[in-house]
Amino acid sequence: MSTSIVFTFIGNDKPGLVEKLSNTVSEQGGNWLESRMSQLAGHFAGIARVQISSDKAEQLRSALSTLSGDDLSVSLEDPNTSHDIAGHKDIKLNLLGNDRPGIVKELSSALAALHINVCEMNTQVSSAPMSAELLFSASAEIQVPAALDIGDLSDKLDDIANQLDVDISLED
Repeated sequence: MSTSIVFTFIGNDKPGLVEKLSNTVSEQGGNWLESRMSQLAGHFAGIARVQISSDKAEQLRSALSTLSGDDLSVSLEDPNTSHDIAGHKDIKLNLLGNDRPGIVKELSSALAALHINVCEMNTQVSSAPMSAELLFSASAEIQVPAALDIGDLSDKLDDIANQLDVDISLED
């Protein structure tokens, strides 16, 4: 029987971080299944899910924990097997507008109020092509309850977009 282990990590960005983690997983007999990793402000961070036989899971957990030190932090999460995606529809949300504090707070509050789960979100600030003003953009994969009417969702997002002075669009 096998089990999944989910861990997060962050460290100073330098060559070899992923190699250190993947070697540890491999040496313990684990299989790297999925991950999300990114460089940000001189750091490299990620979240990964690996699979390993149940009888070797504790050894892997211990080996990953020992990697934490001065320039790398590894945190192991307890497996959550009760994730239920039934009754939800996956939708992509895009947002673009002038940068200002509070956009992520306002958007995430509105989504939470509608019982919408954010599965993945990427944000960035960049210069507008002509004016060099700062633009904030976000793209998110969200899970919308199947019972929520998409037209109603669009209307609510239009209200939020007007309040934030941004453009928000949805894609199936």
